[in-house]
Amino acid sequence: MRSHSVIDLNADLGEGVGDDAAMMPLISSANIACGFHAGTPTVLREACAAAVASDVRIGAQVSYPDVAGFGRRFMDVAPDDLLADVLYQVGALRTLAESVGGAVEYVKPHGALYNTVVSHEQQARAVVDAVAHTGLPLMCLPGSTVARIAIAADIPVITEAFADRGYTSRGTLVPRTEPGALLHDSATIADRVVTLARSGHIVAVDGTRLDVHATSVCLHGDTPGALAHARAVRDALADAGIDVRAR
Repeated sequence: MRSHSVIDLNADLGEGVGDDAAMMPLISSANIACGFHAGTPTVLREACAAAVASDVRIGAQVSYPDVAGFGRRFMDVAPDDLLADVLYQVGALRTLAESVGGAVEYVKPHGALYNTVVSHEQQARAVVDAVAHTGLPLMCLPGSTVARIAIAADIPVITEAFADRGYTSRGTLVPRTEPGALLHDSATIADRVVTLARSGHIVAVDGTRLDVHATSVCLHGDTPGALAHARAVRDALADAGIDVRAR
């Protein structure tokens, strides 16, 4: 993969955890919750206002209706229900963003829904059908089922990698219940992002070298040490001459 001189950094915000105000200046895209897994209307509106103030791109982070499980539990949702759920969430966040002078510019699934549409054909199609109605790009894992369906439907895809999550040898994320799911060392995380931007490679938990075609990198806002990780990543990218901005 050709080296990037520009990379987009995104983070999950508006969830009522972590420090959104401190994270916002360190990123270029904010995946703002839509209330189905986290976030009240007031929290979401405040997150949108903070994004506008920091000139950060706003994305709608859509989820299963699972506040109790923080959207991290699989739900066997019927395709029509999932399509409506996604449309409902994007519509709500769009109105909140517009009320503070912003706009939703992409859609990203959250948590279990994100992982499910990597391989689940029916739910992936439901998500793509919903995103098609919004007219927005979709942020997702490269090589996933949902990416393939979106590309076939002529929906712009923002390919994403993860700074602080472990990868399997198949290029999927290590489940959070398994060892190696999260990276904890800021220097290691920063080095991974610089390596990804320069070479397009990530090393899986078993040592496999993966080719990852991604233009955006996620820093989880609720990960312990998230703010330190983000600062380390920004400093490392600056030292490497790599700009951070939405692409």
